[in-house]
Amino acid sequence: MEWVEQTGQGEGAEEAGRTGPGQEGRGERVRLARVALTRILEPGDERAGRWLREAGPVELIRRLTARDGSAEELPGMTATRLGGYRLRAAAAEPERDLAAVAAVGGRFLCPGDQEWPGQLDDLGDARPIGLWVRGGPDLRLWALRSVAVVGARACTPYGAHMAASLGAGLAERGWVVVSGAAFGVDGAAHRGALAAGGATMAVLACGVDVAYPRGHTELIGRMAEQGLVIGELPPAAHPTRSRFILRNRVIAALTRGTVVVEAEYRSGSLVTARSAQRLGRFTMGVPGPATSGLSAGVHELLRGEAVLVTDAAEVAELVGNIGDLAPARRGPVLPRDLLDAVTARVLDALPYHGITDVRDVARAAGTSADETLGRLYELHSLGFVERQGDGWRLTNGPTCNADARRGGT
Repeated sequence: MEWVEQTGQGEGAEEAGRTGPGQEGRGERVRLARVALTRILEPGDERAGRWLREAGPVELIRRLTARDGSAEELPGMTATRLGGYRLRAAAAEPERDLAAVAAVGGRFLCPGDQEWPGQLDDLGDARPIGLWVRGGPDLRLWALRSVAVVGARACTPYGAHMAASLGAGLAERGWVVVSGAAFGVDGAAHRGALAAGGATMAVLACGVDVAYPRGHTELIGRMAEQGLVIGELPPAAHPTRSRFILRNRVIAALTRGTVVVEAEYRSGSLVTARSAQRLGRFTMGVPGPATSGLSAGVHELLRGEAVLVTDAAEVAELVGNIGDLAPARRGPVLPRDLLDAVTARVLDALPYHGITDVRDVARAAGTSADETLGRLYELHSLGFVERQGDGWRLTNGPTCNADARRGGT
């Protein structure tokens, strides 16, 4: 483990990207230590995050590998846990991992780097040790205007359609669409953004050089070329159930808000949404049929503090800046809606069937006979009524059906 010796003794510098003159060596030692820690510690381990915060990455590595008993002084450390850490540390080769990610056009980011998204710091001790990144765009800039779209893997055609529409619509409005590259809603959201020529980012629960699921090898490759693929785990690391769940906190923290499209009660997407709520991010849900088990989790969110959304414009209005307003929504304008109040009252006074005279209409409408007659001629010119002798009746036709007359839907 020559790299352990190279990190030095007691170097606790925390921010590799902010080294001053003469500090480049310290910054490199910090970076190597953080790279190694991504192999030793599991993502989201708050106990280990506390050790990292208090001791710094270099000193933490030293304690985990030294035989002087200093590791046992770390709060919550046990002999079993330390044994596992030391086995992983013995196999860690940070230089090899950096070379492996560089070979696929990637890089490693530390907290404090210029490209580090500051909103991840909201996770506290659960903040990532570092991030492995593939893709050319600046992660910090992309994260500033990003929205997560997540949901069921086994989604319905409705869910896939809504996710793709949201992905495309958000991309067209200049938002980065973030998801987890899984089957179902995740994949549909990514594809929607790519189809619109927009920006999308995948947060993986494995190494960024690993295509998981395998069925999305081409999709993940496209995102690495046109967007960003990021993760907490080092190259070649495989996904596990717990890593999928812990990955969701990164999606929630990285973005301005999270939209859930189809999710059962026990869904990882709900973990993302609830993480977003705890972090003070916007949480949104797309409703589905009340009888659909795949929408039950979304509906439960909507009964709480989540906001109901149906398209990208409504999402952008919620998470965007002042002025990003969704268009006003209303039903179709019916011919009846264009009538003034008195004329509409005269129209309502005519019976559905049969002929009536002006006096009966005037009595029912509460107007004079002369006023009623004038309004009836107006309605006649518009095609609502017709005259038969001295009487009046509703016109038979689509213009004057009951819905149009009453202003119904």
